[in-house]
Amino acid sequence: MNIPSILPFTHTLIEQVAGPGDLVVDATMGNGHDTLFLARLVGSTGKVLAYDVQQEALENTRKRLKEAHCLSQVQLLHKGHETVEEELNCHDQPLSAAMFNLGYLPGSDKTVVTKPETTLTALHTLARYLKPGGLITLVIYSGHAEGKLERDILLAELGQWDQKQYHVLKYQFINQQNNPPFLVAIEKR
Repeated sequence: MNIPSILPFTHTLIEQVAGPGDLVVDATMGNGHDTLFLARLVGSTGKVLAYDVQQEALENTRKRLKEAHCLSQVQLLHKGHETVEEELNCHDQPLSAAMFNLGYLPGSDKTVVTKPETTLTALHTLARYLKPGGLITLVIYSGHAEGKLERDILLAELGQWDQKQYHVLKYQFINQQNNPPFLVAIEKR
């Protein structure tokens, strides 16, 4: 057996709770890797709401989805994930899963980063719409000053969530150097 690294383990967890026809969210689309993963998972009958504040992220993601013939089931949104309720209100089905990759867009402007305030707003909204057994994943990159701050604020907040309503898991390698990313998974009970 091999212990899975962070991103494959995240995908394994999401695959257990989301499938064809489901509603899911990519809260930080970045270069579109998770958006494409979710689009394939929910298929042509499902819906992916994908958010990013950078136009470059939307362009990269649109190209990736178009090449994979998965654009039709994705709504690309050029705005912050804290606005997710606007779109969730338009759907009559519960949310199966949501994914975050916190930090900054790889290969882009490292001064544009996710913020704990907007991430917490999005998390609280997503948790209300999440179906029982549904899952929210956060891959947290804390190798920069803003990432450390966001990590600390999120862990303090999520550590207080009611265990009767949510299971909150932290999956982390503790012997790796240079602040490797780690996963926080939130399951609605």
